[in-house]
This record gives sequence, structure tokens and C-alpha cells, in this order.
Amino acid sequence: MTTEHGGKTVYGASVGILILETQFPRIIGDIGNAMTWPFPVQYRVVRGATPDGVVRKGGAGLTQLFIDAAKDLVASGVDGITTNCGFLSLIQDQVSAAAGVPVATSSLMQVPAVQALLPKGKRVGVITISKDSMTEAHLMGANVPLDIPIVGTDGGREFNRAILDDEADIDFAACRLDLLDAAKELLDSYDDIGAIVLECTNMVPYAAEIRKVTGLPVYSIYTFVTWFQSGLMPRPFGVELRDPLFS
Repeated sequence: MTTEHGGKTVYGASVGILILETQFPRIIGDIGNAMTWPFPVQYRVVRGATPDGVVRKGGAGLTQLFIDAAKDLVASGVDGITTNCGFLSLIQDQVSAAAGVPVATSSLMQVPAVQALLPKGKRVGVITISKDSMTEAHLMGANVPLDIPIVGTDGGREFNRAILDDEADIDFAACRLDLLDAAKELLDSYDDIGAIVLECTNMVPYAAEIRKVTGLPVYSIYTFVTWFQSGLMPRPFGVELRDPLFS
């Protein structure tokens, strides 16, 4: 019998998700719906951190709350941490330093890697829940070029208002139209877009249709965290290395 080393409370759920305190419904595809994920995750609600407080108000006074929740997740047994708001790139360094495990606060952190995949002359474009609230500090926190093309859902029918005002009921058909409008605006405004990154973690349910109507690759918190988890818990392939060099 092989001896195993312990030290955790919960096993098999390597990704911890820091989630804002909200009431709006979360359909499958949303980071806050556990059925979205093809692997187990652990959640910690950061009490007092609201969508309005994090996005519109820049997360003022909330950093320690996220640090405390991150530490609690690590104590519970996670090997890496993400969050449910791309605007939390502002506290990437603070949470990472305090947690002591890999931290991926924002879907925006994918931008440099996605840009490296594109042919010369093509750029990544970003769709965000609020272009009005996105600052250079948010971009720098995720190592995103400051001249990156960005469009928001700020003036849409439903998505921006319903999420940021944390409404109990959401018209998801209207949200879909908002996201498709934003994708169209991105392509109409910039003729060199080669891929799209969705900043907001609530946009994942619409990624497949954005891909269909634009013809472009679409990256989101789902693509980021599935990649992230694959390193925290590599898939076992059942290969036993019996060569003495590997013993």
C-alpha cells in the first residue's frame, strides 16, 4: 500500500473561487453555477463585496476581505484560486502574495497568451461589462496592453444593469442580444481583431454564439480556469514509469 501525505481538509477540488455576494440568477455557464465546471470546485462568498462595489467603485476597501477568503480556501485544501470578476485584476498581486498558491484573478490575464497565438497584424479584442469603469490600472494588473480594443455592454438592454445592480430577475434573452451587439461593435470598430477575450465571468453562456456570429476564437473565464485546473491537477494517464531512471 502506497503511503499518502495529507495536510488538507478537502480533497479533489483543486480550484477555489472567490465569489461576490450576489442574488442575481446564475445559469449554467456562469462561474457561480457549480454545474458549469467539469471538475469539482470550492467557493467562498466574500461578504460585503458586491458587483457595484467592485466594478463601479473600484473595490475600495475590499482587498483584505478577498485576502481573508483566499486564505480560508487554501486552508480548506485548494491548490489555486480564481475570482468571479475580471475587474479584480486590481488585487492580483496582493491576493497572490497572501495566498501562497497560484492565483488567477481575471480572465483578462489570458490576453498576452492569446495575442501570442495570432498572426501578424491581428489583435485581441475585449468585451467587458463596463468600459466606463475599466481603467489603465485594471489592464496593467493583468499585463494587458493599454491600447487594446475594448467595447462594453454599458448601454445595453439588460446585461450591464441587471448584473451590476444585482437584480433578482434577469432577462437572459436580452443579455444575449447585448453580448451579440457588443461583439458586432468590436468588429465594426476595429478591422484587425483576431480573437476575443470576455472580461466578465457572467458572459460565458454566450461565448459559443459570439464565436458563431464573429467567426473568431472566444476566450473566457471558462477557458482560463479549465487550463488553470489542468496544471493544478494534471490528468493521470495510468502510465507507470518502471525504468530505474524514474524510480
